[in-house]
Amino acid sequence: MQAEEVKALLEKEIAGSQVIVEGEGCDFRLTVISDQFEAKRPVQRQQMIYSHLNPFITSGAIHAVSMVALTTAERARQLDNQG
Repeated sequence: MQAEEVKALLEKEIAGSQVIVEGEGCDFRLTVISDQFEAKRPVQRQQMIYSHLNPFITSGAIHAVSMVALTTAERARQLDNQG
């Protein structure tokens, strides 16, 4: 699975999201930004993302995923802190 495919899949399934995918082959680092994460704990956010990736993990198309799931406001604060 290619990075562009992961990005398109998640942006389709998590409405209004912005997805940044790094990596290639079957090892990806994701930053998923969506206001659907508002009031959700980190584990709940990850579960939302994994629910769409699990078929590809099970098939072996994706082997390893690390992720950060942020709301739009959290991402803005993160970028502000980076300077």
